[in-house]
Amino acid sequence: MLKFFYSFLLLFGAVHSTAARAESVLFLNPGTTEEAFWVSYSQFMQAAATDLGIDLRILYSQRMPELTLAQARVALQGPGRPDYLVFVNEQYVAPQIIRLAEGSGVKLFMVNASLTANQMSLLGERPERLGSLVPNDEEGGYLMLKELIRQHPPVAPGEVIELLAFSGLKITPSAQLREQGMLRALAEHPHVRLRQLVYSGWTRERAYEQAGLLFRRYPKVSLVWSANDEMAFGAMQAYSETGGVPGKDALFSAVNSSPTALQALLDGRLSVLVGGHFTLGGWALVELHDVDQGVDLDHYGGRDRRIPLLQLIDKAQARRLLAMGESPAYGVNFRRLSAKGRPTSYRYPFSLQTLMR
Repeated sequence: MLKFFYSFLLLFGAVHSTAARAESVLFLNPGTTEEAFWVSYSQFMQAAATDLGIDLRILYSQRMPELTLAQARVALQGPGRPDYLVFVNEQYVAPQIIRLAEGSGVKLFMVNASLTANQMSLLGERPERLGSLVPNDEEGGYLMLKELIRQHPPVAPGEVIELLAFSGLKITPSAQLREQGMLRALAEHPHVRLRQLVYSGWTRERAYEQAGLLFRRYPKVSLVWSANDEMAFGAMQAYSETGGVPGKDALFSAVNSSPTALQALLDGRLSVLVGGHFTLGGWALVELHDVDQGVDLDHYGGRDRRIPLLQLIDKAQARRLLAMGESPAYGVNFRRLSAKGRPTSYRYPFSLQTLMR
């Protein structure tokens, strides 16, 4: 089994730069090479690395936390260690990676999901841990349901709007937070009734299987909330097979700005789309490059930050993002975002708006 894991280290090592670099970064991508979100995430990171002069390597763990740990062990305890290791606290792997890093000389930075409060209290402050950047997942889940409800036609007094929700993995912080946001919005609208919340593991196939049963069980459902785009597409496929028309007979929402999701929004099959967090890895490289240049992150917003990347995407923005995705450079000048030499009042302008300038 261990040989199998190590073979992945070579098979899925993504982008290697060819020139000498000032600093080296390894990103342990928790997704698969088939997931549009994690592929676009890596592409944006590479655009940042190229502009900043960083030697970036990316390894995919194919949604297997045990493979992430095997990759981390090789990176932190083997030869050719990177200067910085970037990773996600997916399925709560962070404490084990932090312990592996002790005495390695490698600095750690977390993206998307950082340490939980319990993990932080158990681990305490560690010199290896530089900080983290995470998105506004709870707010994203909230905004998505609020907009779904806003778009739904009015109902007569005493009538209810029926809702189905598809979440990711129970042990994934981003899924938990988006779900909490959805429940917060639900509490504000007592005329909306959540018929069932299911966990689809982020996959289209599982959501399709579950939705086929759920739409038969709850034929009056007219709102469908999904914590990512793949699950939304699985639910939409199942709904179409019942004879319903997504975007007309029921309104569907999704998280992620993949080309397929953006096009579905333009086509009207998706009614609500929330996205922008595929940029997190690229923004993290801006901060790491500054750290390497002697910048103290505590002076520029703190080492651990939650940034409002998840926002509602309208059709005009969807067209812009689709066109932008065709260029591997994204048109962003990452060097100009540096805090080096700026007053301590400066805050990194990490947002979807920065991307679209």
